[in-house]
Amino acid sequence: MEVKIAAVGGYSEVGKNMSAVKVGDEVVIMDMGFYLPVIVDYEEEGNDRSLLSADQMRKMGAVPDDTIISSWKNNIKAIACSHAHLDHTGAVPYLAPKYHAPVIGTPFTIEVLRNMIHSEGLEMRNKYIPINVGSSYKVSKNIKVEFINITHSTPQTAIIAVHTKEGVIVYTNDFKFDNDPIVGKKPDFERLKQLGKEERVLAVIVDSLYSGAAQKTPSERVAREMLKDVMLGTENNNNPMIVTCFASHIARLRSIIDFGHKLNRKVVLLGRSMQKYASAAEKVNIVKYSKEAEIVANADKIKKKLVRMEKEGMNSYLIVCTGGQGEPNSVLNKMLNKIYPFYFNQEDTMIFSNRIIPVEPNITNRAKMEEKLRKFGVRIYRDIHVSGHGSREDIRDLINIVNPEHVIPSHGHHKLTSPCAQLAEEMGFKRRSEIHEVHNGQTMTLQ
Repeated sequence: MEVKIAAVGGYSEVGKNMSAVKVGDEVVIMDMGFYLPVIVDYEEEGNDRSLLSADQMRKMGAVPDDTIISSWKNNIKAIACSHAHLDHTGAVPYLAPKYHAPVIGTPFTIEVLRNMIHSEGLEMRNKYIPINVGSSYKVSKNIKVEFINITHSTPQTAIIAVHTKEGVIVYTNDFKFDNDPIVGKKPDFERLKQLGKEERVLAVIVDSLYSGAAQKTPSERVAREMLKDVMLGTENNNNPMIVTCFASHIARLRSIIDFGHKLNRKVVLLGRSMQKYASAAEKVNIVKYSKEAEIVANADKIKKKLVRMEKEGMNSYLIVCTGGQGEPNSVLNKMLNKIYPFYFNQEDTMIFSNRIIPVEPNITNRAKMEEKLRKFGVRIYRDIHVSGHGSREDIRDLINIVNPEHVIPSHGHHKLTSPCAQLAEEMGFKRRSEIHEVHNGQTMTLQ
């Protein structure tokens, strides 16, 4: 049977990830993600994206343009989501309903999807099928989807192996090799090695975001030590302390909460995103942060909480919120612009436990945010962070382990994916026939 792979999204930009594998007349889709810069721009203008149709979202470039697989529409057997990040799952409520196929994901990923759909008043009738990492689901007589445990910056991330009679397609968006994770298990190297030795791996679709970085991506333990050094190793007893990180980074939140308690500060998580991801993690028994921190989601309640904290003394609290990308609607930005009743002062501590995703409008918005903080005399700690994406040497190890016949760089525009192609060539793969540098809207046939 002929095997085709369609590069629907995420091959010409960072985000909007979506790929499809067609074997004979059956198709499996991997991921359906947002292009977040467009979403941020739209919401910055005061618009409500929940009112948009799938067609409108596609035309504005916020979700993948799936017209490339329109002729495959009636053959879609499953939509498999690798993890809970919005650049991989955000488009599911908009695109999945046009396909009569179940949505498969780990319990955490499915719970985040449910929360998103409920909180934004969306509707999706596709069946949810939660499966644990280390498990498989028989999609049809000829196709099986396997979830292999891998580490990333959100829990229960999976490498998706699509098993067919012709061989296995290994989808690795996103991954890192963290041998000492803070939350969850380390990568399932044994299963990956077994695939490489015992199965015919037709192709690996590779997370190439940091393929140009000549290193191994550090463990999350390194980020924990960086946070410890800043939070516990600097003088901050008499001043407010604010930390930003991605709400989905449950492991990073673990470290922040731990060190907040060591400082004898009451930890408060502010914002809907914090509530959404923390509650999803609790629902599937990953953590119980609501017992260790107060979580305040509603805007009016956030305002009241900040007033109460000011009266009691901000130096007895640790505020954790989103806003590290400079998002206009984030809690941090509203605090800075007095939409929320908070007043920055000289020597306050501001910790950015993330790096800027290097696209507009993030770069400009974050620069404006830092400029305002400097005018207040705030102590700024940037990049207290390690990435959730594998670097060049992680990618080399991945390719060596799974032993594929074809390498398909993904998760970025050409400048980001080309180092992965160069690495594969160094490893003995042939350009064009075995290394496939594709763009959105292209399909390839594996021989």
